[in-house]
Amino acid sequence: MVFAPLGGVGEIGMNMGLYGFGPEGNRKWLIVDCGVTFAGPNLPGIDLILPDIRFLEEIGGDVVGMVLTHAHEDHYGAVLDIWPDIECELFASSFAKAMIDAKASSNGYPYTVPATIVEAGKPFKAGPFTVELVSMAHSIPESFGLIIESPAGTAFHTGDWKLDPDLIGGAPTDIARLRELGKSGKSLALVCDSTNATRDGESPSEAAVAATLERIIAGAENRVAVTIFASNVGRMVSIARAAQKAGRQVVAAGRAVHRIGGIARDLGLLEGIDDFLDQDAFGYLPRDKTVLICTGSQGEARAAMARIARGEHPDISLAKGDMVIFSSRAIPGNEREVIDIHNMLVDQGVELITDRDALVHVSGHPRRDELRQLYDWLKPETLVPVHGEPTHLHAHAKLGRDAGIKNILEARNGDMVTLFPTPGVSKAEVPTGRVYLDGNLICDPEETRVGERRKLSFAGHITASLCINGKGQVVSGPDLRMLGVPELDDDEDNLTEVAVDAISGVIKSMPPKHRGDPARFAEALRRAVRGEINAVWGKKPVVDIFVHKV
Repeated sequence: MVFAPLGGVGEIGMNMGLYGFGPEGNRKWLIVDCGVTFAGPNLPGIDLILPDIRFLEEIGGDVVGMVLTHAHEDHYGAVLDIWPDIECELFASSFAKAMIDAKASSNGYPYTVPATIVEAGKPFKAGPFTVELVSMAHSIPESFGLIIESPAGTAFHTGDWKLDPDLIGGAPTDIARLRELGKSGKSLALVCDSTNATRDGESPSEAAVAATLERIIAGAENRVAVTIFASNVGRMVSIARAAQKAGRQVVAAGRAVHRIGGIARDLGLLEGIDDFLDQDAFGYLPRDKTVLICTGSQGEARAAMARIARGEHPDISLAKGDMVIFSSRAIPGNEREVIDIHNMLVDQGVELITDRDALVHVSGHPRRDELRQLYDWLKPETLVPVHGEPTHLHAHAKLGRDAGIKNILEARNGDMVTLFPTPGVSKAEVPTGRVYLDGNLICDPEETRVGERRKLSFAGHITASLCINGKGQVVSGPDLRMLGVPELDDDEDNLTEVAVDAISGVIKSMPPKHRGDPARFAEALRRAVRGEINAVWGKKPVVDIFVHKV
């Protein structure tokens, strides 16, 4: 039995792993998760990053199914884009299936993905594998670990998890089933979340966050707005309960809050919670009777909180003395955007509360004491740290060694990890990589030409067009257009004049017979313009010269 990570091992996000059983060349594969990660400012115009599935396309009919641990974007977000190229059976919880369907409808996909609904404690078959879902506490409903049995041995794939006996909005970690698995006497490999492996102690409980939110909302004098990860239904429940207790009504803003709140209500996860009001109710409710739940916890420019902070939301505005709670933590790479929104709100006189000020957010991942507890229950012979950057994976491996686990297998995306019968790692055996969702197109990094976009954003673009006759004489132009290049009134540093002078210099110095070759002439002009602009500005813009022979 082998494990091959295609994403999420050596990085945060884009989780996708394969479990294989059988002899090489006739091996059957089970996919676990199919996630995305988000593009940073170094990838302008890229919407999402997806795992490269070349290997899955190569093995084709040997894929026996795909099972989702939960419906966070980094675990299920690529399903709609990747599934048509695989078309294997999908196993998912009711909540995950509803999230896929809602995403397909909201984003205009012409199809959705058929799925077999599976539940905790009810094993199902997928080729040579028997899989059982085990409830694991996390920051989204219906999050599961997977017991994956094959004729060679058993693996426990944790998914994302923590120990939280007071979880809100979902089932707690099924400790009894984990203990039972550890006592079964089966040879066990543990493939485990490493996100918080560098942090001591235990992750605080959602109940502690609920108590904090209740206290803050009860003491607020004016409007309260809370921005959250929309998938955190438990946090949504805590806010709504605190609002009801304080005699306030809840207004929802943002497509994701409405979509996921609707799914949660349909599945009975919002029992006892009054219906949320739409955003147009915000303007007429008294300031001391309102709590707003909205999107935008990561500084997304089009999300509700960003639009509110910029004063651009059509229905919602905040005033001095109102309060905004960021019940979230910035994902690495989003810090600058989140800080910018914080600053805009503070400038408006809004009281800002973040996780630096109070316990308004907790992680959904286990710290070191929780990992040790899991080792004690499961008694694994082999540990494979996953879901983390190299620092997290290495810390997790060391923790496992210190705990006495026999086989510690440190892997990265593309490695082939043998779990049974002889544990080991074969480096870089499986082709992996990233592909980009660029608008409606899925491209490999080279096809997107993102490097050119970065150049354009750094130093702008100059275009010049001119016409020559058969004798190489310029009969029209140059017509010049400059985008993203400074415009200065100073004659000496006026970059338009610099470009025109560079072109004139080439025309005067280049013999007519050479100017008669449009390609040669254009390249000489391009080099001259770029060089002269760089001499004055200190930057080399993208320069395109078009020479037309008439």
